[in-house]
Amino acid sequence: MDLFIDTANVGEIKEINSWGILSGVTTNPTLAAKEGKKFHALIKEIAAIVDGPVSAEAVCPDCAGIVEEARELASLAENVVVKIPCMPEGLAATAILAGEGIDVNMTLVFSANQALLAAHAGAAYVSPFVGRVDDAGNDGMMVIEEIMTVYENYDIQTEVICASVRHPQHVVEAAMLGCDIATVPYDVFQKMIKHPLTDKGIAAFLSDWEKVKNL
Repeated sequence: MDLFIDTANVGEIKEINSWGILSGVTTNPTLAAKEGKKFHALIKEIAAIVDGPVSAEAVCPDCAGIVEEARELASLAENVVVKIPCMPEGLAATAILAGEGIDVNMTLVFSANQALLAAHAGAAYVSPFVGRVDDAGNDGMMVIEEIMTVYENYDIQTEVICASVRHPQHVVEAAMLGCDIATVPYDVFQKMIKHPLTDKGIAAFLSDWEKVKNL
């Protein structure tokens, strides 16, 4: 399972990328608004940091506007993927863009039905929001499981991005279900790398080394 970072913060992207584990980046208007930079310049900067896909979201509400905006976003860098919300206008725009060779990440997906429609429209990626499903009192990982089963039944090539990840267990469960990608917030990456037994072991090794290094 590939690991993306879900942020628009350049410092966070550079840090996690330096670990040698990062395969891509997802952003959204809310994340980008926090950075106080011009959106297109920010996407170009991010796309230059990582080799993998960088998702930038189109915000127009109608098909023609989405297509125009998506073309502009895709022209910013070769690795830019356009995020489009799962709605009728988004499906229609995705079909047009897929025909032009522009990769689409269909976002705000909350059901296997939506994921099936996205795949039929030609989306390269589909992003089920597991955390928001959990917040609504349902099981977000069940949605991932249903989508993976449907896609496997019909050998659908659309990649599934586990999004709205809230904690490390979401990442583990997504991997166990065979999800293609998890897009992980910076703070969850920090929690994934930490374990008290690792910290205890490092401290013990360093302490013991101090006792023997000058013998």
